[in-house]
Amino acid sequence: MSSQVDRCELAPGLSVSRIITGLWQIADMERAGDLLDRKATASAMGTYVDMGLTSFDMADHYGSAEEIAGHFAKGRNDVQLLTKWVPEPGPLTEKDVRAGVKRALKRMNRDTIDLIQFHAWSYTDPSWLDALFYLDELKKEGVIHHIGLTNFDVAHLRMAVHSGIEIVSNQVCFSLLDQRPSAAMFDFCQQNNIKLLAYGTLAGGFLSERWLDSPEPELDTLNTWSQMKYRRFIDVAGGWDKFQNLLQTLNTVANRKEVSISNVASRYILEQPAVGSVIIGARLTEREHVKDNLRLFEFSLDQESQSEIEVAIAKLTPIHGDCGDEYRKPPFLTASGDLSHHIETIPPPYETRHRAGGKTVALSGTVWETMAGYSRAVRQGDKIWVSGTTASHGSRLIGGSDPVSQTHFIIDKIEGAIQSLGGSLAQVVRTRIFVSSLDFWEAVARTHGERFKEILPANTLVQASLVGEEYLVEMEAEAVVVSNKSSSIPGVE
Repeated sequence: MSSQVDRCELAPGLSVSRIITGLWQIADMERAGDLLDRKATASAMGTYVDMGLTSFDMADHYGSAEEIAGHFAKGRNDVQLLTKWVPEPGPLTEKDVRAGVKRALKRMNRDTIDLIQFHAWSYTDPSWLDALFYLDELKKEGVIHHIGLTNFDVAHLRMAVHSGIEIVSNQVCFSLLDQRPSAAMFDFCQQNNIKLLAYGTLAGGFLSERWLDSPEPELDTLNTWSQMKYRRFIDVAGGWDKFQNLLQTLNTVANRKEVSISNVASRYILEQPAVGSVIIGARLTEREHVKDNLRLFEFSLDQESQSEIEVAIAKLTPIHGDCGDEYRKPPFLTASGDLSHHIETIPPPYETRHRAGGKTVALSGTVWETMAGYSRAVRQGDKIWVSGTTASHGSRLIGGSDPVSQTHFIIDKIEGAIQSLGGSLAQVVRTRIFVSSLDFWEAVARTHGERFKEILPANTLVQASLVGEEYLVEMEAEAVVVSNKSSSIPGVE
């Protein structure tokens, strides 16, 4: 039956099933502390491979998923193992990156990794870029075949690409409930030959007949992390009544096509631009839906069906923000509603030092600070002043010749400096922008508008000669800190 399964060339030399089997539920099955039987669970993967679903997605934090997959795939060349590396927040050295990759190789019984997908908890800490540069070195050494990202927004996917990292995929939440990738993300990925790997297409099983005409469940009655997570998505998308309207529409289309609601939900996402594959989770050894999943390749959605679904989507409240924001900004759309079951703390991005006269300074470590004798930012009392900031990181230029990427990185640095001194970007009251050419002014101004549209500081933009022709833009900022209750993890009291 393998001939029935559509495949996608994710990158040269890497062909994957257009349905990738997700192994995140292994962590859920092991959350009581007991590990699954490796041999028995691995054998259950054979059912998928026998049906042509040869690609599996896992991560370093999905319980024993990498070990189980490695046990199954040992000695086989007909299976694609895609994994993620999700390091703890904070500085990352080359040694840290190599250790993370080495651990994944050992667990999966592999000499090379087909695709490693990187997740960053905070963009204000530039160590996420360090990690990608080190991963790129491992790719050149042949230890990694391809680099992907997971839960990246458009701005930082773009920044990575324009900084010279070859990215082949971005794994993002994408479903009928969550249409965030369907705008700028589509355009950028298509222009740069990057494939989207869509997870959450079934919203933890909510997009199925099981919940059609069902009473609204209480959050504390749900059994799995996926159900708890996507129940939060349903609430944000407009609530149970609007969700039921979507299910009714899907049921109408499913009956007409003689398939399941889940088939229709996944097929709609699979047909979207830039989508390479959908990732459908499996509770190995418990429930098998392989035959039903394969029906995705037996039909397509005609214009009538697409229009009906789009009308139902339009009645939902759009999920806020960009891809991955649910892990970086409140409200956190996670199983627990915060980040407490993912990480313990997010450390300040930059070193701070107390100085005479009640001053505290933040240092980003660029060569310019040492040479010219200044700080990235200074706080005295409730005021923070951020120095003129360019897209430099160590000895590297971030964002290449793209003014949009340079500006986003500059604002990340400014935000990181302010955070390190106890403030937030929302407390910025003044920005000044210097562009090397008026050819860049609109792109830079629009990027500033994207990041500050809710903050609205006083702003000036002028043309100026910058030190270093590679720098297209420079920015400084001032903030006034208003004390409020906070914790080490944003949104967690």
